[in-house]
Formats: sequence, C-alpha cells, structure tokens
Amino acid sequence: MNYHDPISERFDVMKTVRMTITQEDLASRSIGRINAALVDATTEADLVRQMAADEADAMQDAGRFVRRVRHRLGLSQAEFSARIDVSLETIRNWEQGKRSPTGAAKSLLKILDGAPKAALAALSRR
Repeated sequence: MNYHDPISERFDVMKTVRMTITQEDLASRSIGRINAALVDATTEADLVRQMAADEADAMQDAGRFVRRVRHRLGLSQAEFSARIDVSLETIRNWEQGKRSPTGAAKSLLKILDGAPKAALAALSRR
C-alpha cells in the first residue's frame, strides 16, 4: 500500500541554514518593527484610550456575530429571544454592542451558528 503523506513530504524538502550574526550586524540594523520614539512618547492616558477603543470594537464584533446568527435563523429579535430563552432586552443589548454574550450564551451562539437545525431542535424539546 502506497501512503502519501503531504506533511512529511513538505518537511523532507526543508533546509537548515546557519548564520552568524556579529555585533556590527546588529548595530547596522534596526531590531523589530516598532517606532521607539512613538513608544516612548505614549502616555498611560493613550493606553487607556486605546484599550477602551479596542473593547468597543470587540463589543461591536460580538454584536455583529449575534445579529448574523439571528438573521441566518430567519428570526426576529423577539422570536430569537423566545427560542433561546434570553430576554429581548439582552438580545438588543448584544446586537447594539452595549453588552457581549459570555459563558453559556456565547457557547450556545456558536452552536447555533455551526449546527442551527440541531441546536433549534434541541432547544424546542422542553
């Protein structure tokens, strides 16, 4: 039996290259991809502001995900709320990015996204 393993084949053609780096090489090159002057000029207030912006973006991403799952199921917010047994206000807060689903709710949304028919069938058994 002839077994073809593309991963092993790929590793068979890899080569090892050895390099020696001297102090002169290091001195002539900039290390990394950061702008050291910009990093040094960054204040704590800048960091706090960026963290808040990152958090807001994450909340919007979660809201878009919830909305996408609900739309894929073809349900209104009220119908979706009733099907997953979560308050309508919570659904609205998720979709508007005011709150983000966590824990079991986040897992349920992933299941609804991946296997909607099975998830809805399981949820309808009460």
